[in-house]
Amino acid sequence: MAPSGSRSIKRSCKRVLHWIPVLFISIIVAWSYYAYVVQLCIESVENLGEKIVYLLAYHLFFIMFVWAYWQTIFTEPMHPLKEFHLSYSDKELLERVDRGESQQEILRRIVRQDLPVYTRTMSGAIRFCDRCILVKPDRCHHCSVCDKCILKMDHHCPWVNNCVGFSNYKFFMLFLAYSLLYCLFITATDLQYFIKFWLAGGEAHVRLTEYLSGLPDTQAKFHIMFLFFAASMFSVSLAALFAYHCWLVCKNRSTLEAVRAPAFRHGPDKNGFSLGLSKNVRQVFGDEKTYWPIPVFSSLGDGCSFPTCLVNQDPEQPSTPPGQSPPNKSVGEPPQFPAKPLRESQSRLLNSGESWRESKGPGDRERTGTPNPALTIENEL
Repeated sequence: MAPSGSRSIKRSCKRVLHWIPVLFISIIVAWSYYAYVVQLCIESVENLGEKIVYLLAYHLFFIMFVWAYWQTIFTEPMHPLKEFHLSYSDKELLERVDRGESQQEILRRIVRQDLPVYTRTMSGAIRFCDRCILVKPDRCHHCSVCDKCILKMDHHCPWVNNCVGFSNYKFFMLFLAYSLLYCLFITATDLQYFIKFWLAGGEAHVRLTEYLSGLPDTQAKFHIMFLFFAASMFSVSLAALFAYHCWLVCKNRSTLEAVRAPAFRHGPDKNGFSLGLSKNVRQVFGDEKTYWPIPVFSSLGDGCSFPTCLVNQDPEQPSTPPGQSPPNKSVGEPPQFPAKPLRESQSRLLNSGESWRESKGPGDRERTGTPNPALTIENEL
């Protein structure tokens, strides 16, 4: 009982410690609200029209920022569906055989029969999580902090105490966007009052009163000066992080995929999931542009399977450089498709109504119908 109780206490302490960065951000935001609304707008700004405009715009940015931050923190990361978990019989069979090719044969059979899984490990093996006992869906990774497999995992963010993945990546992007706008707005509107205080610090006492005539008291001066420093510093770091994630969205990559390109049958391909700029953005933010700036879930798909540029090349994608042929595809060879189609929302990302062909051993037969907009399947067996 003692070891079990000790582990329970240790886990509880870890959970508490993980909330410290969120608590720190919350305290900073609460103080910034007091400093801006009370000390700057109410106490320092004398023009009534300017005061009203500042307060209305500030609260708009503040509400959207807090809303997006809340959604990023408390949206539960999505985990693989039960179809990706091994059955009891498969689990027993996997435990009986030796690690290596024997286990891979079992996993290939499971994938070929039921699952739309097309990415592989760098060595070409089926991606399997031995902690969650499941076949990893494409773009899914195991988080060591959450100790769970997360669909389309981007990274584990300590500032939100949550995994950023398929279920909350849009919220994370909006959190970065609104926090950047929040800081830039504070910096811009606080600038003139900060300059008065800053310049007055090096002047003689005779001119000090003149420079500080617009600032009511010492407490307001401190809050205004420190608020400008904090907002401007956060603006720089947030701008860099937001720009990086905008680039990832445009390329349809996660942070993990930017570090290590996803591997397919033909090898690693960093652009394997890129469908072109507009379709990449719509995968994260959805088809309805009305919902793009609002922290409500509107991403396309189910998080378990994704269309790729390896099938139905999109005109927005850069063409293959001269002298090079598409990977793992000879000239005139028809694309191959998986057995299970993607979800309807994902299918809208790709063209429909095109003819497709399915390999049938020595002879191929053609069929016309709705194409399966998925990645080129690897015929393992």
